[in-house]
Amino acid sequence: MRPSPFPLVYEVNTRCWMRRLSQQSDGPVTLASVPDEVVGQWADLGFTHIWLMGVWSSGPRGRQHALQSPHLREQLSRSCPDWRPADVTGSPYAPSGYRVPSALGGDSGLVQFRRQLQTHGLALLLDFIPNHVGLDHSWLKQHPEYFVHSLQPQPDTFEVSTPQGPLWIAHGKDPNFPAWTDTAQLDFRRLETQRAVARALESIAKRCDGVRCDMAMLLLQQVFASHWQAFPTSQPPAQGEFWYNLIQQTRRHHPDFLFLAEAYWGLEERLLKLGFDFSYDKKLYDYLAASQASRVRAHLSGVSPAFLAGTAHFLENHDEPRIASLLGLPEHRAAALTILGLPGLRLLHNGQLTGARRHQPVQACCPSPEPPDPEIASLYTGLLRALKRTAVGRGSPHLLVTHPAWPANPSHENLLVVQWQSQKEDFDLVVVNLAPHPSQAYLILTVPDLAERNWRMTDLLGAEEYQRYGDDLAQQGLYLDVAPYAAQLFHFSPLS
Repeated sequence: MRPSPFPLVYEVNTRCWMRRLSQQSDGPVTLASVPDEVVGQWADLGFTHIWLMGVWSSGPRGRQHALQSPHLREQLSRSCPDWRPADVTGSPYAPSGYRVPSALGGDSGLVQFRRQLQTHGLALLLDFIPNHVGLDHSWLKQHPEYFVHSLQPQPDTFEVSTPQGPLWIAHGKDPNFPAWTDTAQLDFRRLETQRAVARALESIAKRCDGVRCDMAMLLLQQVFASHWQAFPTSQPPAQGEFWYNLIQQTRRHHPDFLFLAEAYWGLEERLLKLGFDFSYDKKLYDYLAASQASRVRAHLSGVSPAFLAGTAHFLENHDEPRIASLLGLPEHRAAALTILGLPGLRLLHNGQLTGARRHQPVQACCPSPEPPDPEIASLYTGLLRALKRTAVGRGSPHLLVTHPAWPANPSHENLLVVQWQSQKEDFDLVVVNLAPHPSQAYLILTVPDLAERNWRMTDLLGAEEYQRYGDDLAQQGLYLDVAPYAAQLFHFSPLS
């Protein structure tokens, strides 16, 4: 399948989605029997990729761990007051293996679902969790040497019996947070571990079009060595960066395979240089969710066009709060057009399109879904359908510089303007005011032969239409006077 230059990805919580479809149908629905109209709706909205989050098996130890977690029970009581133990499935990020459970349709059901996506022109993304495995994974018995371990008890470890005696294996961990005690930490200083993980990815790559790589920055050599120096190994260290070697190896057999990194700590650009197609832009998310317009502008203007085009933009995902619980409707609309109108990978999360406000832990499925918010549902339907009529995500993007409309008027700094062009005769402007007050600016368009035509300027998200002289646009620039939290999508076409 030909890759999209700037994918529009829809993240689906697979376990909960299958449950909802089954509740709406006469019997169980699996990946082998998804109603075709559901997939057709995704294609109609312009999505290019479907990310099935949580499609891999977890085991009984992982589920029991989740049920016994006071923190998880507290989360569930807040977000799903009517939850029951049967609603807890265990963390999809503590996998027992890269197999699809029978309740979701098994591996054969995944094959059928991918074919169904392909008939609608959609590609499939799956999770790749390289840093660690779940407590039920077979490697803990068959290959305990793959893991970070000690011969003596240490904090955040658990005991495993081996023919040579007991080992204390470390739980997976982000150094800034408590250990993930339903996981076992793989040791990427060991070549045999790297090879085993590479074989696992090869099995995944045969079944999808790309992967979202969980906590990708933890595997960088310097990060890993620093993080696990309290667990020395006698093995000679593996040579080269794991990610560079893995991506090069995968692309030899799957040249269009997409790699998306979950990454933080300012290491996003490092991962892009190692071969990732896209990496999370958590800073942009944080500034948008906190309504910090000036920081949004400073961040976007402070990165290179290549970096911006290589980052993934989102307002929520399975780790973050629901954006509808943080932003009011006008501000939500402006933020949504911001992430959809930028170059890069654009990510939307299931429930986001209908205004869900309860953040659900990934270890469980709430029994009672939230009713949709009609205003937010209309917001996203309108944005996505309008974007399909433009070059956004398909053409050549330019983040335009805004200039003061008059001296001592700094409001231009609140405006985000992106020009998209795929044809010489037409182009589009994404215009967003991130401030709660009107903002004005002049901007210089980067359109070939701009002065040779006069232009019709139509707002595809509203009723406004203007005519502009090409000479004026080329000499003076385009003047904008933008309402508070406005989200506008202008299509420019030559006047006949």
